Amino acid sequence: MGPSNKDMDTENATLLTEIVLTGLIYQPEWQIPLFLLFLVIYLITVVGNIGLVTLIWNDSRLHIPMYLFLGCLAFVDTSLSSTVTPKMLVSFFAKSKMISFSECLTQLFSFLLTATTECFLLASMAYDRYVAICNPLLYPMVMTNRLCIQLLVLSFVGGLLHAVIHTGFLFRLTFSSYSIIHHFYCDIMPLFKISCTDSSFNVLVIFIFSGSIQVFTILIVLVSYTLVLFTILKKKSVQGIKKAFSTCGAHLLSVSLYYGPLLFMYVRPGSTQSDDQDMVDSLFYTVIIPLLNPFIYSLRNKKVTDSLTKMLKRNA
Repeated sequence: MGPSNKDMDTENATLLTEIVLTGLIYQPEWQIPLFLLFLVIYLITVVGNIGLVTLIWNDSRLHIPMYLFLGCLAFVDTSLSSTVTPKMLVSFFAKSKMISFSECLTQLFSFLLTATTECFLLASMAYDRYVAICNPLLYPMVMTNRLCIQLLVLSFVGGLLHAVIHTGFLFRLTFSSYSIIHHFYCDIMPLFKISCTDSSFNVLVIFIFSGSIQVFTILIVLVSYTLVLFTILKKKSVQGIKKAFSTCGAHLLSVSLYYGPLLFMYVRPGSTQSDDQDMVDSLFYTVIIPLLNPFIYSLRNKKVTDSLTKMLKRNA
């Protein structure tokens, strides 16, 4: 007896070697303006974040937990943007928008690793600010460099495990030999859409793991900054209140812009958002937030600006 049609379909479905990424949907006349816009954004992102890492590395006064967290966040933001943006820039002018399945998985793994690590870093930074402002006398004993390093390692390990889990579960799915993804990078939800087999289990895994990570880290951020605000308000110092709202407000803005799209994309995977809306959401946390973070977290920080001024004077 020869193989059944179902067996043949399954065999053909495991031969996926190439994927077409349609990229951002735009009119031809927008091709050059969009390319230049995202190129400038990417260059500023890389220069801003790598510059911040270099600044913290070279100034021994900044070798304390607050700035170690900030330096790692800048490094992760650079990696996150570099995972997505260069490929997107190439696609504007590339005749072929093909990407190999292995390259697609590599991009997905890198994205999941950096995006998840950033969630844990933002939570660690919020906890650090809570201890520093709410328990300033205990801060040197609580937030030691050792604890800081442990939190950083746990953040990266958490990101790595999360990426391994979801990338690994993709291998239980089958795909056709040629598929089209209406996105500008290989994200996991669009991959589920082109699967030839039922991906409901994978969607459930996404909901459980991604949802738990995001809810857990968001709660830490919100509780930490709420306690910080209450502590500052109790001091009844007008200048202190202004500084608290300025600093915490900027940080919460960054966190909101980052987590908002992620929640809609992964905690509500069953939502009926269009591909266009998914791409707009993705642009925020892969392109815009890595651009904004160096300015949000650094320009209002006197030690960072003083260190930058001294470095520029030395090199002048």
